[in-house]
Amino acid sequence: MIYRFRKLGFVGLVISLNGLLLGCDQVTNQPVSKQSLSENVLFSSYSESPKYLDSTSSYSNNETPWTYAVYEPPLKYHYLKRPYELEPRTLTELPKVKFLGKSGQELPVQTDAEQINESVFELKIQPGILFQPHPAFAKTADGQHRYLSLKESEIEGIRRPYDFEFMGTRELLAEDYAYAIKRLATPRVKSPSFGFLSEKIVGLADYGKKIKVFNESFKTGKSAKEVGVLGHLPWLDFRVHDLSGVEVVDSHTLRIRVVGKYPQFKYWLAMTFFAPIPWEVDAFYAQAGMSRRNLNPDTWPVGTGPYMLTEYIPNARMELVRNPNYRGVPYPCEGEADDEAKGLLKDCGKPTPFVDKMVSVIEKEGTSVATKFIQGYYDIPQLERGEPGIGYQVSIQDGTGRAQELLERKIQLPSTIQVGFWHFGFNWLDPVVGLGKTSEERIRNKKLRQALAIAFDFEEYVSIFEDDRAQVNHSVVVPGLFGNKLSKPNPVVYDFADDGKYKRKSIEVAKKLLAEAGYPNGRDSKTGQPLVLNYDTQGVGPGYKARLDWVAKQFAKLNIQIEIRNTDYNRFQDKMRKGSSQFFFWGWLADYPDPENFLFLLYGPNAKAKFDGENASNFALPEFDLLFDRMKDLDDTPERAELIGKMIALMQEEMPLLYGWSEEFGGAYHQWVGNGKPSNIIRDNLPYLKIDSELRARKIKEWNQAIWWPVLLLLTLLFVLAWPAWRAWRRRQTQHALASESMSSRRF
Repeated sequence: MIYRFRKLGFVGLVISLNGLLLGCDQVTNQPVSKQSLSENVLFSSYSESPKYLDSTSSYSNNETPWTYAVYEPPLKYHYLKRPYELEPRTLTELPKVKFLGKSGQELPVQTDAEQINESVFELKIQPGILFQPHPAFAKTADGQHRYLSLKESEIEGIRRPYDFEFMGTRELLAEDYAYAIKRLATPRVKSPSFGFLSEKIVGLADYGKKIKVFNESFKTGKSAKEVGVLGHLPWLDFRVHDLSGVEVVDSHTLRIRVVGKYPQFKYWLAMTFFAPIPWEVDAFYAQAGMSRRNLNPDTWPVGTGPYMLTEYIPNARMELVRNPNYRGVPYPCEGEADDEAKGLLKDCGKPTPFVDKMVSVIEKEGTSVATKFIQGYYDIPQLERGEPGIGYQVSIQDGTGRAQELLERKIQLPSTIQVGFWHFGFNWLDPVVGLGKTSEERIRNKKLRQALAIAFDFEEYVSIFEDDRAQVNHSVVVPGLFGNKLSKPNPVVYDFADDGKYKRKSIEVAKKLLAEAGYPNGRDSKTGQPLVLNYDTQGVGPGYKARLDWVAKQFAKLNIQIEIRNTDYNRFQDKMRKGSSQFFFWGWLADYPDPENFLFLLYGPNAKAKFDGENASNFALPEFDLLFDRMKDLDDTPERAELIGKMIALMQEEMPLLYGWSEEFGGAYHQWVGNGKPSNIIRDNLPYLKIDSELRARKIKEWNQAIWWPVLLLLTLLFVLAWPAWRAWRRRQTQHALASESMSSRRF
């Protein structure tokens, strides 16, 4: 018995090892099922769960893959055209605009902005657009809403809206857009756009005050516990409160009145702040017990877009599924000059979306994302980010990292220059680098800024840290904006040759300017003390040291010392708000592709220290402000270009900023992904992407073959080690058996 048991134990070990060997066909880090890889599903990852998916609140980049797939603001950007071009999304045409004078009379289109009291935007909504299926729309046979008067006990066990038995839908109406604009004034959720838009939409500021008072009335007679996090207030129905600046003309026509002339308002109509909100959905989620169960718009948004969010497991995975009620908008038939050659027009006129589902899995580590992407399990590393694509391009260029795999696996790496920039700034309020109090100080301080502008060799920075995959800027009018062609190299900083080429002026020119500023060889000519400037930067770790060293090197060229003040981002922002910085580093990404969105970074009334605006340098120059006031209200005409040219000249002379560089934004798509065109402006790109799932399944199988030799080697080693011991044990057992047999014979 013992002999047979131990013999079978050895055999069982061999069988188990063989089973392990055969089971190696399953890759252990595969984030999705093998079956789903052959389906029409796009796989990607995200690093942090989105905080706000409510269209009133959502503004962060990591939320956009979901919000722009579910919601539909009135306008969108053409997917392929550059420069960026607005087009209708749910409208029949671009909004018509008319101008009104102070007495309400209509004014000619050519009227000067100063004479325009209001701009009236008229939106014509396409009939027949339907919302996604949702229980908020479900009705009984007699037309009553099934789920808008629920008791808390009736939602026990409900994890997501789709757990309810009945779903419904209805047509998109003008009142849904009106409701969304009114809801921007809600005191119950964070609305980052309300402050700005309350100054632009007629009556919105007063409407916000009225809604706040009305909301407070719900709290009368209730304890802090009853209105706190675990408490509940009745639904705040915005339909019963009129907003003077928003008029529902008929079921498919909406008018929005805007203060003065503000052409940039059209760009806001492409943001999810203006996505429609059905009153039924707002009422549904406002019921007692809903929010405590994460049944709210931040988790389960509702829209008319091509997809609906059907699975949301925080810190795990999210799934978008094709909206069965979507109308199928045709894929574009025109774009940039080389789009046809790139195969981006092959799907001209075909209904979108092409992909049935998008599954995104949370990944905390970048190396894990890269590994699974190279293996083929993620079609795109992260839908909303461009850093991986640029990193892969650099790997190929330098022949490092995964360069060989990237080339062999035919990974597509298209790129574009971001509409945004990184820059260094001087605080205009500072007595040393700012405006100065006297005419003499102004001249001295300007020459100091100009000397530093020459010393800061951004061409070198781009070569070292951006692998020549960025563009040096000469003003805030960066690539992708109207007027960028006017932003030519600064004659204060560069020398020009007869052939039109230019190069940065020598450091000797900068030293001469520094001496004229009163700091010969980096020392104050009056006191003899070295010039020390404070450099404020934010949240940089050990990996950023090389960049800090580069900044110190630029100052050292002029023998200027710097004191690096590195703090976390919140502390950095506090310094900027107080105007206590001297020299700082920051970045800006476009809210919309218009020069106004960048030139206002130097507009005096937008100063951060005084007005809490986005003019972080607190630059204030009356001549610049007058030009801005004229420019901002104009369409992209020769007159506007002329004004922008004058503003650029002032920027280059005064140098309130060192204009830095604009990075590339790069996509990374496997060979089976079609229609990939990266952009940091266009957020609704998911419907245009397509997947060849058969090719994906085939390539993943080819690239992830089981590696057998380690198991074979282990099996062989175990056999070699076990065999002598087993043979010795067997000999002993045989000897014991013979001895026992001999003893038995003698007894007989």
